Amino acid sequence: MAVQISPSILSADFSRLAEEAKAVEGADWLHVDVMDNHFVPNLTLGVPVVESLSRATDTPLDCHLMIEDPDRWAPQYVEAGAGSVTFHVEAAAAPVRLAREIRAKGARASMALKPATPIEPYEDLLPELDMLLIMTVEPGFGGQAFLDIMLPKIRRTRELISKHGLELWLQVDGGVSDATIERCAEAGADVFVAGSAVYGAQDPAQAVRALRGKAQQTIALAAWACDH
Repeated sequence: MAVQISPSILSADFSRLAEEAKAVEGADWLHVDVMDNHFVPNLTLGVPVVESLSRATDTPLDCHLMIEDPDRWAPQYVEAGAGSVTFHVEAAAAPVRLAREIRAKGARASMALKPATPIEPYEDLLPELDMLLIMTVEPGFGGQAFLDIMLPKIRRTRELISKHGLELWLQVDGGVSDATIERCAEAGADVFVAGSAVYGAQDPAQAVRALRGKAQQTIALAAWACDH
């Protein structure tokens, strides 16, 4: 299974975003947290910044929409240059229709679950998605401590993906670091969002390589990957 690392620019220097994007050019994605101060209690950036960022880097953008009414706004992020767009199922009025619209516009469709949202009610939606995001902190702020109680949920999600034989990426976001990435990988994640663990490091590119190495070693021995 291919490991993918997606550094979160929420932890970057917003006054130097183009340079910060270049600092992690070895990453698979650049994770862009969009918050509207309604769905989550924080306000970050929107479509114009995503448009500018997409012109400033060759690393594809992974936009995580922590916003109300993603049915209306998500397609605009594809048009702005995002290669992957994640909406929260708690906020979406018609998640299947939205996933299909994102895909039709040319991006990967992803659905996110808050920590308290179970995966089981959405099992039938999985074939409509390219990626599922399990939040391992409460969405809204960077720098939070990883919630170990999410590991069983990651395992259950991986089991559902395997049960249906899907090529579905399983992403984790929140508190992912050198100290926690192996637990996430062992549980079934293969795409890892890391903010302060990358941008708080002296050498962000080396931090990406180190995280990738740890996850790859763990997945090589993980039961779920061996069964795949």
